[in-house]
Amino acid sequence: MRPRRANGILTGKGSMRPIRLIVAFCACLVWAIAAAAAPINDSDFGALVRALGQGGFDDTEKAVAALAASGDDRVAVLLDKLGSGDLVVRKPDGGVFLAAKSGKDFALSDPVSGADAGIAPKATVEKIKINNKLRRAIASAVGNLTLMSPDPTIRRGAAEAVLKSADPAAIAVLDKAIAAETVADIKATMVIARATAVLASDAPEADKVNAVAAIAERGNRDALSLISPYVSADGALGEAARQAVAGIEHGLMAWDAGQNIWYGLSLGSVLLLAAIGLAITFGVMGIINMAHGEMVMLGAYATFAVQELIRNFWPGLFDYSLLIALPVAFLVAGGVGVVIERLIIRHLYGRPLETLLATWGVSLMLQQAVRSLFGANNREVGTPGWMAGSFELGQMQITWPRLWIILFALAVFLTLIATLKHTPLGLQMRAVTANRAMAAAMGIRTPLIDALTFGLGSGIAGLAGVALSQIDNVSPNLGRGYIIDSFMVVVFGGVGNLWGTLVGAMTLGIANKFLEPYAGAVLGKILLLVFIILFIQKRPRGLFALKGRAVEQ
Repeated sequence: MRPRRANGILTGKGSMRPIRLIVAFCACLVWAIAAAAAPINDSDFGALVRALGQGGFDDTEKAVAALAASGDDRVAVLLDKLGSGDLVVRKPDGGVFLAAKSGKDFALSDPVSGADAGIAPKATVEKIKINNKLRRAIASAVGNLTLMSPDPTIRRGAAEAVLKSADPAAIAVLDKAIAAETVADIKATMVIARATAVLASDAPEADKVNAVAAIAERGNRDALSLISPYVSADGALGEAARQAVAGIEHGLMAWDAGQNIWYGLSLGSVLLLAAIGLAITFGVMGIINMAHGEMVMLGAYATFAVQELIRNFWPGLFDYSLLIALPVAFLVAGGVGVVIERLIIRHLYGRPLETLLATWGVSLMLQQAVRSLFGANNREVGTPGWMAGSFELGQMQITWPRLWIILFALAVFLTLIATLKHTPLGLQMRAVTANRAMAAAMGIRTPLIDALTFGLGSGIAGLAGVALSQIDNVSPNLGRGYIIDSFMVVVFGGVGNLWGTLVGAMTLGIANKFLEPYAGAVLGKILLLVFIILFIQKRPRGLFALKGRAVEQ
């Protein structure tokens, strides 16, 4: 019976066969796609795991590649265990297990199901051995598996692992990962990882030249080490590598100079804090105070005492401990300074050598008093969370404690300038400095101003102790290391001139950091001291000479 034609379409049993064939083909295609996308079953995964313990290093490497190709979620953890030496082969049956030490034996667990596999004597198991080549293959495989992870931390670690392995097989995966990456620093690491993989591959020379350019854009020492092996290569690759190395080295020299300037500013801020109080007591009052370093020490110990109280009674306030310690240190050091001036210094005005000896004796007494109260050992002063850590600025490493100390030193300096220029105490201090007899005739109580001035200088030294407690050992000898440097800063900048103290501190700090790499720390300081001696021969009043009647008398 012939099929009937209805509206131009074949109908009947025979007409259904083409449709059924199409439907069957589509079903097979859908099944094949689903089967390819479906995760590997435990039986097949177990066979791949078992292959890790069979044969030599090359066979293990093939098994690693097969596991990585399976796409199973368990592979990354399993390969990580293989790399750390936690996979063993049980000799009787050749099974592969995760192993953990249990006394002299091993506790085994199934890497497929995670089930406990009992305790195995040491003699019945053998660790799966790996060599450097296999280690790189494992790192590359783990990196490839985790490059597309939703967790940025995992992606960053994977990119770094691929970067270290420089595996050409990772190029295709890296291309996908780079296209999908949204975090800038992770993407940059992936780009460098791809470039290193290209350099290790048999890619065309033009691609390798582009890879060298991509690595050179990073401009750091890691980039230099990645490019250096290709400097001796022939052709365009070698030329590109040599130019890149020269450019990176030139840039690093500039960054190194910038880092030294930063270290110099950091040291200069410390010197400024230590010297700014001395600029008042020595520069303004003309007193050679050898106990100035001990005022710094008292500020550091005041910080320690405040933190101990907070730890014991108000631990929630620890992040504010330094802010609380600032007024305490100022009052403690300033109060001690006022007492020293009233009891000792006031009887020795006009006799600088005697004030030197007297304050030297006071410094020894203060050191011994601190030893008696707190002990001779170093004391730990904690760093609040907002001051901890560091960050990178280009190729420079900036630590938060140093940055905060620089800002703090400048804040103290500007506050002192404002105090001297715009407060009654500052005006009276300047008047007494300029002409003591005239100031007394105008009704200014010069003995009180002397005591307050000495107390102000000592209190600022106490503030310096708070800052120095974050970068130096808090001990009875803390101030001894800064007294000579403080005098050098004050004399070099100009006795009695606070702006000269600022310039002198920063100049000596930067010069010291540039000298240290070549002359060493001790010889560098000696050279600076010789320079200052020669400089004072030419300019006895320092960089910025103080002008006024007091100078002319």
